[in-house]
Amino acid sequence: MFFIDCRGKTCPVPVIETKKAIESHAPTDLKVAVDNDVSRENVKRFLESKGYRVSIDAQGEDIFVVGKIETLVSEVKQEKKVTAFINAQTLGRGDDQLGAILMKSFIFTLKELNPLPWRIIFVNAGVKLTSEGSELLAQLQELENLGVEILSCGTCLDFYHLKEKLKVGRISNMFEIVTSLTESTTVLKP
Repeated sequence: MFFIDCRGKTCPVPVIETKKAIESHAPTDLKVAVDNDVSRENVKRFLESKGYRVSIDAQGEDIFVVGKIETLVSEVKQEKKVTAFINAQTLGRGDDQLGAILMKSFIFTLKELNPLPWRIIFVNAGVKLTSEGSELLAQLQELENLGVEILSCGTCLDFYHLKEKLKVGRISNMFEIVTSLTESTTVLKP
């Protein structure tokens, strides 16, 4: 079993080291040691996205993310992946009241797309839209219930002191955000 020790390293380093190990060694079984829940979840999601069956083994302060590949995929069917990238609370420049109305309309309209967006990524002040007090929580929850992944930048949530107030979606990291944008066939940036 291939072993990667990422204890003491913060995200996105554990994900990047796992990615490099997969690219250079292509292990069918691997174990990644981490020491925090955020790294555990990020490595777990990354391994699952690469076709690994993942289990978690916690031993004291250490957390081991164990991945076992079930089948090697030689060809991945290309599907349309639409991602919305939102970096502000308002849409456009000018009047903030108008911008808030436009953003609400933009989010509302996303559920009419076919296919639905794969992901909606919130960064910078955009994370305020996924947090307590946002007028868009019901619309975003509806999109999430339809299968759209809602990702909020963890660094941004920390900066605005909103990590504990996140109400829809999940916390992400810059590696996953950049990877999502590069894997998308279309990126919508209002």
